[in-house]
Amino acid sequence: QVQLVESGGGLVQPGGSLRLSCVASGSIVNVYTMGWYRQAPGQQRELVAFASRDETPNYRDSIKGRFTISIDNVKNTVYLQMNSLKPEDTAIYYCNADILSVGSVGSRYYWGQGIQVTVSS
Repeated sequence: QVQLVESGGGLVQPGGSLRLSCVASGSIVNVYTMGWYRQAPGQQRELVAFASRDETPNYRDSIKGRFTISIDNVKNTVYLQMNSLKPEDTAIYYCNADILSVGSVGSRYYWGQGIQVTVSS
């Protein structure tokens, strides 16, 4: 069994910063990619950023230059450093990872439970 647990969300003023963390744990053989999605009220879930061990991270255009994704491969942890936050960044942020678990033939995507980020004055 594999679990993803997010932390680091909360309320921040416009222009502020937050750092999200997501730890993958359980019967993990290998982690291929880790990333972040977000879903604002009344909107579809959208990709924010993802990264893998050997490839350049990918970001959605609206957060380029403000958000940075990084992975600690030893700890199976992905971080999202969010700077210059805007009210439109308000959403539930979900961790996502492509993981091969013990006893599985192939990898599959797992989701965290989500964490609220609110940008407001």
